[in-house]
Amino acid sequence: MREPNRILTARDLMKTSLITFRPEQTILSAISTLIRNGVSGGPVVDATGEMVGMLSELDCLRMLASDEFYHEDQEEQGGLVGQFMTRTFRTVPPEMGIYAISHYFLTTPVRRLPVVDRNRLVGQVSRRDLLRGMEEMSRKRLVRKRYPDYLQPA
Repeated sequence: MREPNRILTARDLMKTSLITFRPEQTILSAISTLIRNGVSGGPVVDATGEMVGMLSELDCLRMLASDEFYHEDQEEQGGLVGQFMTRTFRTVPPEMGIYAISHYFLTTPVRRLPVVDRNRLVGQVSRRDLLRGMEEMSRKRLVRKRYPDYLQPA
């Protein structure tokens, strides 16, 4: 009997090397980090590694529209990440399957979902990660279709 196609999970798809921010970090240094690394946002974690927010390009643009951008006090350098980050965010567990994750992306405007295990950030899954997962699942399906008696090595 043939083994059914295994459904990929967040653990299979997620990136673990992430750009993260701290709430006490200045928003201008966070913007520099986003630009330098070519990313559109990332998780905000506290000193214990617990996730406390998400910072996106849109959050950073809010600083431009606020009085903080024009504030004379250069010590604050435009405010802190904690002032502008999004505090309500969705996370997924490492065991969540690709189909459930895709539902989040289809029904919300989010581009990335933090993967959290026991209140600790362990990774992040993006729309592009799901596309890679779809491609991988498709390749495996094609191999099985061409060679129905093929058993994948353990």
